[in-house]
Parts: sequence; C-alpha cells; structure tokens
Amino acid sequence: MATVLKGDVAIPSAEELIERARAMIPVLRERARRATAEHKVPDESIAEMQAAGFFRILQPKRWGGYEMHPNVFFEVLKTIAEGCMSTGWVYGVVGCHPYELALFHDQAQVDVWGDDNSVLISSSYQPVGKVEHVDGGFRLSGRWGFSSGSQHCDWVLLGAMVPPKAEGDAPDMRTFLVPRADYRIEETWDTFGLQGTGSHDIVVEGAFVPDYRTHRAADGFLGTNPGIKENDAPLFTLPWAQVFVRSVSSAALGGTRAAIQAAVQIAKERVSTNTGKASKNDPILMGAIAKAQAQLLEMEATLAASFDAMMAKAERGEPLDMAERALNRYQSSSVVRRCAGLVDELMPLLGGRAIYMSSPIVQPWLDISAARAHVANDPNNMAADLVGTLNGEPPSFLFL
Repeated sequence: MATVLKGDVAIPSAEELIERARAMIPVLRERARRATAEHKVPDESIAEMQAAGFFRILQPKRWGGYEMHPNVFFEVLKTIAEGCMSTGWVYGVVGCHPYELALFHDQAQVDVWGDDNSVLISSSYQPVGKVEHVDGGFRLSGRWGFSSGSQHCDWVLLGAMVPPKAEGDAPDMRTFLVPRADYRIEETWDTFGLQGTGSHDIVVEGAFVPDYRTHRAADGFLGTNPGIKENDAPLFTLPWAQVFVRSVSSAALGGTRAAIQAAVQIAKERVSTNTGKASKNDPILMGAIAKAQAQLLEMEATLAASFDAMMAKAERGEPLDMAERALNRYQSSSVVRRCAGLVDELMPLLGGRAIYMSSPIVQPWLDISAARAHVANDPNNMAADLVGTLNGEPPSFLFL
C-alpha cells in the first residue's frame, strides 16, 4: 500500500513500516553484541528507527504521529526484537510512551513535543517516589530502577503514590512526567540478559512537577484521561494498561522467532562428534522445534486477535468489560514464561556448541529469561482477577 498524506504528515502503510523493520534485522544482529557489551542500544539504531517512523506509530496525528492500530506497533516491535531483543525491548517501552503522553493534559504534551515532536521518553513505574504537595503541583524525590532506554530520552515517566491531603482520603497512584534537567541517570544495569536495554536508575532530588504533568492511574483505568479532549481518536480510548503490558511481553515473541531460526540452522548442520548422528534426524529435537514454532504462532495470533477485538469495540464506542480486560492481561503476562519454556526445551538438545556465546541462540535465550523478571510478565499476579471477573467480581488490581 502507498504512503498516505494526512495534512503535512506522510503516513506509511502498516505493510511499509513492517517491511522497514524487517530490513533492519541484519544490521541489528550485527550490532547486538555491541549493545550487550556497552549496555546500551547503539545511537545509530535509535536514529534509524526514528527515521523509519517507528516511534510515531502510536503518537497522535496532531503531533506528527500516525495513530495506527496497536497491532502495527506490536508487529514492528517483534520484528525488531527478532534482530536484537534488547533493541526490541527498548523500542517497545519507549515507543508506547507517545500513547501515554497523549492521555496527559494537553499542556504536558506541549511541554514535551511543542518544539520537537520526535522527543523520546523513558519510564519506571515503580511507585517508589516520595511526593509532597506544593502550590501548583508536587515536589518529587526518589530513586527508580529499570528505566529502559533512558540514555536516549529527554524526559522520563516515574511512578509514585500521592499522599492524601485530608484524613480519610485514599492515596492516589500517579505517573509523574519529568524533564532531563530534573533527574540524573546512574548506570547500574549489569544483568545476564537484556543487557543492551540500558535499564539504569533514575534519581530525582526535590523536583517540582506541576499537577498537569501527572497522570492518574484511576484515569487510565476508567478512561477519563484529560488528553482525550484533544486526542479523540478511538485508539486513545483503550485502557492504557492494555497497551503497556504488551510492550513488555512482545519482545519475547521476536526473541523466540530468532531462537527457533537459530535452532533450525544448528539442527540442519550439526553432527554429533560423539555419536556421529545428525541432529536433523533427531525426532526429539524436531518435536521441540515444531512445538516452539506452533505455540509461538498461536500466542501471536491470540494477542493480535485480542487487540483487533478491542479496537473494534473502541471504534463502535463500546467499553471493554472487566472479564475481557483481565483475560487480555493474563494472556499477555503469560507469554514470556511460555516462550522461555519453549527455548529452554531446545537448548539441551542442540549439543555443546550451542552454549558458546557465539551461538546465535544464546543471546535470545538469555534475553527471554531475563524478561520474565518484569512484574507485568508474571501471570500469577493476574490469575485471581481473571477468575474473579469471570464470576462478576470487581478486579483488585486496577492496572488492567
């Protein structure tokens, strides 16, 4: 499909964007070891993704974005992760933040994109910040871990609980939008997988954050976000949590694609020096590869179908019921552990050469294993709410 012009913004087709991502796979593979060694996605990879328009997929059109179906974003994410899972992870996290910024008060969007609508934002949603009420907003301090891609970003989204102003009021979970001048990055990221994400610590010491530069978790849950006054496309009526959690699970699908491809190639060429048997004739290995491929496609199809259904409802102006939301969250949260299990099953069947760092399956295996640590990728956190909502009970966890 041809590029479509919307005002002065050229919007590529979904197919064109996915093809651009696929064309990057070879160079991302070449840079993957450098990303791992430097604990950072190479600057040129970020620049190339910017030039390809990938960070605009979920950005409002009024800010130069494309406002596309989330499945376009997720397919680009998976394809990038097929080349380098750390790069795919960073793209997923940073690339979904234009969506959340669109939910903020319009002045917050002006602050970030008013002079340059290509500015990128990192995050750490751990509610660990210390918040003090002051005139016009809040005073914020704290240390947050796991801010993926932070070295490439000029703003950060940070989680914190706002203390009640009056006795009897409930604490208010919010995300605080903070400019680079008001925080520092401390390079603490030293892990066995996803090393290239550069998920370093963010430190804030008494920064003033105006009220309009905060996003209430309750608004994200209820769909009462202030930004939808200006950004009124059906896309922005989706629950924010549904978009975010997929951004931290989908990279594992791309990593699993890469691991399966590596296993196929190793099996095609490997002959055991001990037994003299060719791996391509090993029925147990063939079964494990077939299982991985089939289950990967099933997971991808299920998650794509869930967003097709959500977008169809959004376009009709219909709300999602809580059971749908809980099921989608549970399915997303289970993906990474399922992918890790599939690749774990392959590893001991590929022989000694497969465990060398030069083996093409090792880095995806390590990256998928590391991705399990993200709180959103633990299905146990969502099991009770899935069962409860099936029984008509309200969810206990509002990031849904």
